[in-house]
Amino acid sequence: MIIPVRCFSCGKVVGDRWTQYLALLESGHTEGDALDGLGLKRYCCRRMVLTHVDLIEKLLHCELYPLTT
Repeated sequence: MIIPVRCFSCGKVVGDRWTQYLALLESGHTEGDALDGLGLKRYCCRRMVLTHVDLIEKLLHCELYPLTT
């Protein structure tokens, strides 16, 4: 799925923080510390980031139509 631009509940912009969130996780921060560092205090906004599954990377590896010659 595409990263949601806004929180579905309150409308706060959360999509611009996705790459920063991943960078914080790779540097060793916990999920809670990373979300706090990004300024996501509301539980609805935290839910949007925590529950997002980045399917685009997985779909790029799939072959939808077999090649026929």
